[in-house]
Amino acid sequence: MKFIDNKGITDPMVNLAIEEYILENFGEKDTYLLFYINKPSIIIGRNQNTIEEINTDYVDEKGIKVVRRLSGGGAVYHDEENLNFSFITKDDGESFQNFAKFLQPIIKVLNKLGVPAEVQGRNDVAVEGRKISGNAMFSTKGRMFSHGTLMLDSDLEEVTKSLKVKKEKIASKGIKSIRSRVANISEYLDEKISMQEFKEAILKNVFEVDDVKDVPQYVLTDEDWEKINEISKNRYQKWEWNYGKSPSYNVGESHKFPAGLVDIRLDVQKGVIENCKIFGDFFGIGDVKELEAKLIGIRHERQAIEDALIDFDVPHYLGKISKEDFIGLLY
Repeated sequence: MKFIDNKGITDPMVNLAIEEYILENFGEKDTYLLFYINKPSIIIGRNQNTIEEINTDYVDEKGIKVVRRLSGGGAVYHDEENLNFSFITKDDGESFQNFAKFLQPIIKVLNKLGVPAEVQGRNDVAVEGRKISGNAMFSTKGRMFSHGTLMLDSDLEEVTKSLKVKKEKIASKGIKSIRSRVANISEYLDEKISMQEFKEAILKNVFEVDDVKDVPQYVLTDEDWEKINEISKNRYQKWEWNYGKSPSYNVGESHKFPAGLVDIRLDVQKGVIENCKIFGDFFGIGDVKELEAKLIGIRHERQAIEDALIDFDVPHYLGKISKEDFIGLLY
């Protein structure tokens, strides 16, 4: 096994590209361990509907990046106090879905640090029933990776503000809130350690060396970085991947404003509004069909909607209901 250093990059659109590049080009013989830390971002599972997983108002306000990953599973919040690890290896036909195989080295390290961590459920690591790590896998062309989070000292309030967790998901786990379900590793340490110390502890234990200088490495070349940046540009930086890749969905939102009720129904295909119907008891002058038509073919994202309506007199159609309130209801 060899370790790959990502050179301290914290852009999730680049880090996920590094992981994909290694997966596509390495792993037939050696196994690779990759670490990466992302600045505040939400990483969406491959099969998820992005818009349903995030608190759009908060994410837009804070400038939190939203990026879709290759692997399945649920949406997770990343920040600088969360360490992501990825084991990239050959898919031998027995390792995919075997999360315990890849989690045992991590759990061993945590136990040595005094953290009573254990595998919980299908793909989580927990301490006393509280999740400290979520994990996912992806396989292609005889190679696979198993990657996960390690929340050392993440801002858990940001987790709850950024993600929009379905009530039934919380209820099915018998808990009152997502905040009560997750924990930081630092809460269980006798003495707090830095992220660098945490990474070194994992490396020394996984590679069974006394000094991190003895950890075998593969150093990414200039040619590697050129291809990584190309993957980042062509996939992870694209709206079509991060939002447009979402499955088709319908939106039904209504609100009783002082000036009347507005009920909006949208059909969204690949992130684009294909059909729009507006109902309500508002008193507008214009034919609301003109407002509906203005939104068809527009991306279901705030900026695209704002651009489409920039010179459009929304109150002319909805009465004393502002353009800002209408957009807030749409998105």
